[in-house]
Formats: sequence, C-alpha cells, structure tokens
Amino acid sequence: MSQIKQVTNLLKLLLKERNMTYKTLSQCLNLSEASIKRCFSQHNFTLDRLETICEVLGLSLSDVFIQVAQSQPKVSQLSEAQERELLDNPKLLLAAVCVRDGWQFNDLINHYAITETEAVQLMAKLDRLKFIEFLPGNRYRLLIAQDFRWIPGGPLERFMEQEVMVKFMAPKKNEPWAFRFYLRGRYSKSSVEIIQRRLNQLTHEAAELNEDDARLPIEERTHMGLLMAMRPWEPSLFEAMRRQ
Repeated sequence: MSQIKQVTNLLKLLLKERNMTYKTLSQCLNLSEASIKRCFSQHNFTLDRLETICEVLGLSLSDVFIQVAQSQPKVSQLSEAQERELLDNPKLLLAAVCVRDGWQFNDLINHYAITETEAVQLMAKLDRLKFIEFLPGNRYRLLIAQDFRWIPGGPLERFMEQEVMVKFMAPKKNEPWAFRFYLRGRYSKSSVEIIQRRLNQLTHEAAELNEDDARLPIEERTHMGLLMAMRPWEPSLFEAMRRQ
C-alpha cells in the first residue's frame, strides 16, 4: 500500500473517531462535499489541503506521518537464514544493532571503524534482509519491532548464550553495575505466571523507552544491557546434597 493511501486511511479513521462526516469536514474547509469525497476516493491531496485537514483534526502534518509510520506492521522475528547472515558478518550485526537503537548513518561511521562506502553496503544488505528500508540521503526506516525476539534456540540466541551473556556477567575492571539482583525461591504455578507477566511487561516498557530515546542524539544516550532470566533451577551446591 502506498504511503498516501495509508495517510488517507488514517484520516478516515481519525474522522470516524471524532464523529466527523465528509459534509462536516467540507463545511470546515469551505469546500463542497463532492470535492472532499473526491480527494479521499482518489487519494489526491495538495500539501496545503492536507495540512488544513490535519488542523481541523487538531493535529500537525508530522503527527499524522508519525502515526502512519508507527502503524506499519513490523517484523517480530527474523528467519534462521537472516540470523546466520548477520552472525557471519560482525559489521553487519553491528549495523543491525545500531539501526535498531536509532543511530543515524553518520553516527555509525563516526563512532566505529566503518567507512562511508562500507556503511552504504551494510545498509543495502539490511534493506535486502528486510531489516530496514534504505532511503535516499542515507536515511532508513526500521522494519522490525523494538521488542522482536531471536529464534528460540536459533543461531543468534546460541551466540548470545555462548558469547554475550558470559561476558555480560563478568564486567571489566571498575565497570559498575547499574543494578544487580538475584532472587530464588519456591513458587506455585500461579505465582510463576504472575512473575512472567510482570517480566514481559517490563520488557515491553524497556523497548518503548528505547524507541522513544532513539530520537535523541547518541551522545545523550548510554549503551546499557538488560538481562532477565527465569527458569526452574537449583544451585549445584545444593543439588549435590539431595537425599538419594
């Protein structure tokens, strides 16, 4: 679906939410109802007319465009082939992580040892993988959801378990923990379900905050790692003392 059709559909929805008809809108714009219907049916708006319609709805043009962008269906999980391609090229994996966090094209080449030509090639590969839509002017539109997950047991999850998580739990010298807490206990099934719901809620909230902060310059943001895990487990020290 073209973007102008998406804008038209959003405007129709906003009119319906406000209980406004084409006739009501036409009166606000001093146009005939037939002219308004024609604009919507043909998806044909001048920029001035589109801006005026947005004003009637109590919105700005940028508000509408942001809502259209946010309404796009986004990928919540990659295929195994996509994960393998990211893993086979460390710079491509780095670029994927950076665009997910809202880095601009120049941020990538200024912060890491990546040339402009390499960055263009990496962005083109991410576009081919349907990770982003690479746009003119070295801009891009993210096509994955902020809370997307790796394939359970897939290539990237195995990499995270074997490489990232081990190193994450062993910080460098003088590298502080922002927060660290370990809790164990014996819980009923219903209590476990409650804890899982709360953890899922926190995951979504963290993803939303990351998406909101992506609009800030990278120098105003700090790389943070958040690891949450929960599974049936008993320390081996205790397990060894079980009565046979």
